[in-house]
Order: sequence, then structure tokens, then C-alpha cells
Amino acid sequence: MDISVTLVFTYSPITVPENNTADLQLVTIVSVSDAALSISVNPEDLFYLKGNALMVKKGLDYESLPSAALVVWVQCSKVGFSSVNESVEVLVENENDNPPNFAQSHYVLEVNELIPVNSSVGLIEASDVDSEPLFYRLEPATDKYFRLENINSPKIIVKSLLDYDVVQKISLVLHVQDTLDGSASDKPFFTSVASITVQVKDVDNRPPWFQPCLRTSSGNAKLCVSTGYRGKVNLTEKEDGPLVLDPGPVFAKDGDKNRSEQISYRILRGNEGNIFQIDEKTGNISMAKAANIAGPIALIVMASQVTNRDQFAVTQVTVEVMKKSRNPPRFERERYEGFIYSNSVPESMILRDRSTNRPFRVRARDEDFAAGANPDLKYEVQYSSYVNVTSDGFVILKRVVKTESFALQLRAVDTATGEFGTAALSVQVIPAVAAPSPSSIGYRPGDMALLGLVMAALLVLCLIVIGFLLSRLWKGNAGVDKICECLGPCLKSDQHQSGHRDSLQYTNDGFQTEADQARWGGRRRNNTYPQAGGRVIPMERRSRHCSSCGVHTNHTGSPSRRTRGGGAAAADEEYAKRALRAKQRRKEGQKAVWFKEIGDSSDIEVEIIPDAARPVEEETEELEAEGGGAVRDPAAPVREESQSAAGGGGEEEEETGKGGQEA
Repeated sequence: MDISVTLVFTYSPITVPENNTADLQLVTIVSVSDAALSISVNPEDLFYLKGNALMVKKGLDYESLPSAALVVWVQCSKVGFSSVNESVEVLVENENDNPPNFAQSHYVLEVNELIPVNSSVGLIEASDVDSEPLFYRLEPATDKYFRLENINSPKIIVKSLLDYDVVQKISLVLHVQDTLDGSASDKPFFTSVASITVQVKDVDNRPPWFQPCLRTSSGNAKLCVSTGYRGKVNLTEKEDGPLVLDPGPVFAKDGDKNRSEQISYRILRGNEGNIFQIDEKTGNISMAKAANIAGPIALIVMASQVTNRDQFAVTQVTVEVMKKSRNPPRFERERYEGFIYSNSVPESMILRDRSTNRPFRVRARDEDFAAGANPDLKYEVQYSSYVNVTSDGFVILKRVVKTESFALQLRAVDTATGEFGTAALSVQVIPAVAAPSPSSIGYRPGDMALLGLVMAALLVLCLIVIGFLLSRLWKGNAGVDKICECLGPCLKSDQHQSGHRDSLQYTNDGFQTEADQARWGGRRRNNTYPQAGGRVIPMERRSRHCSSCGVHTNHTGSPSRRTRGGGAAAADEEYAKRALRAKQRRKEGQKAVWFKEIGDSSDIEVEIIPDAARPVEEETEELEAEGGGAVRDPAAPVREESQSAAGGGGEEEEETGKGGQEA
């Protein structure tokens, strides 16, 4: 009878980690006594029995096993009985025991400089036999040109435009790690790196650039702007060979830094009459014939690539055709000597001699011009850092002098032709004690400019004030005429005043004959004269009411005007005489004016009576002449009554008897 063998396993299936599994007991097999155990199927010969225990011979490597699940068959046999086979499944667990690896340690990528932004330039991946997810990082992380697509994808993406003229090679380092944050974990992790060199390829993307030029940019485009070329030729003369141009001969080079495309030149326009010609290969401009018209000729020159005519640039060549200069500028002397005080400050002028403060000045003549005055002449200083020279030829100190003397060379340059003349200047430094006082030192250019500005401001202010006064005087003529028409009778009545130099008669210059001018010139020299066409009436500080027209006037009657007895008759007679004389002068083309002095003779106030008051005055004077006496003013009774109330008539009669004085 067969007896079955029972196999008893501790657990099944059995899971074991890879590595470190040598002589590891996997399971204990329990069987009947006297039963023999053996391994019938042993994958990769990795297992063995030790008594009833199933053991592992060596460390299991997950990556080298054909499968992660290994099935071991164990056979149990006994004499006289049938054998029994049972399986034991062993699951090998993968461990992170291998670093990620790149296929090569260094990569070289070539990138076109015109590649668009966000384009991929390459994919560089690492492999890991542990089949773990990998994490990538690009160094430097702040690189301005490239970035990674994401942390798990090592695709390199263009971040900004490349420019071969700026950068030709970029070095990067790509890091890979099998754990996102290995430093924060207690599990082992591995990293690997690969270096990357990105070489930027130059592309023919720029036209020729004329040299010299000013580099600039417009957005992402790079430009180099040429200022053009200038030259000079003589009228009716043909020059041999290439023209000498400023700043140099016509020349263009490829705008791409490391490209040297062949350039050809051509004159596009401006060459009317075919006076000039250009070498297609070199760009040299020469004359085919002489120019017969003076003035500038503007040539438009194009430079283009031979292999790509779409890459071109243009510039302007200006050739000035001028009359030939026969004489260069020449200084008046070949050698000059100047002086400067040892304590002179910057902007002081070099002096002509030791004894005076006259500034030193040089002059150059050009015999091609009338009087030798060339408007294109410019002065320069050579071989000295102490002085500058002005356009007028004055030499100005630029910094403090620390030597006993210094020498320099002056140049007078004709900026139109480039011709020049030279002269030597030796400057002696004289002791400071010989320097004049500040009051006698000549003004510096800055001081003179400031003084000129102040004088100009004062002149403008004076013109404004004069214009304002003239406008007021012009507008005020009509008002004065109306007032005088009203005040005429009142003003006439006051002509009877007397006293100490009560009234003075003057004659206006505009109405005198030559005889009168000789007679009265001495007296008028110290007096103020009114305008022509008016009469001046004395005015006092207090005013009174004029009864004839109902307005207030400032010609108040004096107490001396009260007349009694013989004093009144004498005053009236004197007044009538003055009126007759005034009338006679007007008939002769003269005009009378009247002044009133009160107290001090220096206190004289005047008022101009225009021509509108003349008819009243003439009528009054005619009545006086016919009646043989003075015509009393209608306001006279009021004044006499007021004066009688005040008393003191005796002294007033004496004052009236004195009469007026004729001026």
C-alpha cells in the first residue's frame, strides 16, 4: 500500500529582496520520517537544501534574473513509496542598487543661430536598470539660452534667440538622479552627469556693412549705420588715382562675423555726366574727367554680396568741387612770445608783454580771400596741455602753470581745404608780485558775456518804460485840452499874483527866433521847459475851488494878491504889460510859458496849458490892451473878501508893488 508524503511549508509564495541573500533560508520542509528530500527543479541553480530547509546559494540580482518569480520543485521520496513533487514560488523584490547612466559622458550639439524660440535642439536621456523614474536638471539653471522641457524629460529647448556675433559656444551640464529628493530619504539614491557643448552655427543673415559704422539694434535686428564718406576735388582739374576720402576709402565687409562673402560695388545715382567711376571689386572711386561746376556732388554707392544680391547696403559719398586754393593760411609771424602770471587761474588770458595787461592774440591770413579774412579758418594748439586758443586767436589758460615757461605750436587750419599754417609760441611765467590788482585785471570771457546779458536786459527795460510813457502822454493830450478850456479864466485871473519872484516868464525853444535864442539861451539852461504848444502855470501844494468852472485847481492865490490903493494899480499895469509882450511874441512865432516859485526858488511846479486855452487868453489880453488895465477875474471878489478877512494889507501892497520879473 502506498503511503503519501506530506510536505508542509512555512509560507508560500516567498518574497525576498535582491542582493544580500547568500545562504538565506527561504522555507522549512516538514515530511514523514525516513523520507528523503531533493530539489528536482532548481532555476539558475540558485537554491539548495540544508536538511529540511530550502536555502539560497548566492545573492539574487533582480536585473540578472530571467524572471522576478522563481519556482523551485522539491521531491520527497521513501523506499517502497511513490515520490511526491511540490513547488515553492520565490518572488525576488527589486532594490535601487544601480545608478542611472548616460550613453556617453560628453555630447556636442550644433544649433543654427536663426533657430526659433521654444524649438528642441536635442534629447539626451539616461538609462537605469532598476527601471526607476529618473529626474533631470540642467546646469546652470540660469542659462539664458536653453531650458529643459520638464523635470522628467531631458529635451533641451531654446529659451531665447541666439546670435553668433554674441555667443558662439555654450557649455551645459545635464544632471540625472533616480530619486526626486534623495537627501531627504533614508533610502540609497544614485546620480549621474553628462557635459553638453552647444555650438552656434553662423548663418548668412546680415548684409554688407560699410566701414567705419556705428553699431546699433532695432528689436532683434543688428544694424551698423555708416556716416558716409567725404572728399574734395578742384574745379576743372582731373585727379589721378583713387580719391582721398574721409574717414577712409569706400569699404564694406560682410555683416556676419565669421563670414567673408565677396562684395561688389556700384554707383547707383548722383554721377551725372559720368565724372566719377568706382572699382567694382575694391570700391575705390576715381575721376573719369574733370568737374566743370563747383559745389557738392552726392554719389549713392551700393555694396552687395556676389553670391546673394539680396544682401546689400548703400551709403553716400559727397565730393566737394571747389576752386583751387593757391595760398595756405599764414600767421603774421613765425614766432610769438607771451606772458602769464604764476598765480593766474584757468580761463586767464596770455598777455602780450610784461608791463601791461593787453591780451595776446594771433592772426593768420589767407591771400585767397579779400583782406586775408578766411571764414573757414580755425586755430588749434599742439604740443601743450596748458592752453586753448579761441576762434578769434586769443590764447586762454586751461590749468594752473607749474613751470617757469612752456612752448607750443599754433596751427591755423582752413577747414574747407585742409591746408594749414604753423607758428611757435613761447610763454614766460612771470612772478605773481607783478600781477595787477583785481580791479585792473582784464575781464574773462565769462565775465564779459554776463555783463553783456545784464546790459541787454537793462536796455530792454528802458525801451519798455519809454514806450509806456510815450503811450500815456499820447493818450493824455485830449484830457489836458478839455481841462485847460475849463480852467482858462481861473488860470488867467491868477496872473495878478505878485510877491518875491512871484511869476517868471520863459519862452519855449520851439517858438524862438535866432535872436531870441541868443538872448534867452543863458537863462533857460538851468530851467525845465514844457512841450511846444502849451503854457506853464505855477502850482502850489494846496488847492482851492475855481468858481469859473466848478473844479478844484492847485493855483491858489497868494495873500500878496490883495491890492489896495496905488499897489493894485501898479500890479494891474505890470500884468497888462506882460500880457502885451506875450501876445507880441506869439505873433512873432514864439510861445510864452509861465512859472510860479513859492518860497525856495528850487521848489518850482509847472503845468502845461495846451493850445485849446489860447483863444480865451488872447481875448483877455486884447481887452487889457484896449482898457489900459488888468481885467479882473470873476473870482477876484471872492479872493479879495477872503484876504480882507485875514488882514495885514499894508505889507501885501508893498509886495504887489514889486511886480513880476520877466525871464
